Amino acid sequence: MSDAVRDNTAQHRFELDADGGVAFVTYRAIPGGLYLLHTETPAALRGRGIATRLARGTLDLVRARGQKIRVGCEFLIEFMRRNPEFNDLLLS
Repeated sequence: MSDAVRDNTAQHRFELDADGGVAFVTYRAIPGGLYLLHTETPAALRGRGIATRLARGTLDLVRARGQKIRVGCEFLIEFMRRNPEFNDLLLS
């Protein structure tokens, strides 16, 4: 399994390949950045930390691009609460 998150711009989502499945974070462009809408991990892959790796990889990619975000996904809201080092990415 690779920890390389990619941006699938055609489907407006960040993706992570995981053991034959694809976990993803959907987004839409908003003024000043991206709105992260939903995180999805295939049912057969849940409970293995894949969504956490996806979240970290997504936020690292956003940071590397110099983008900002708003978060509407409960999983990502909780992830950011537990990992405040990503709070600088939030749009004010």
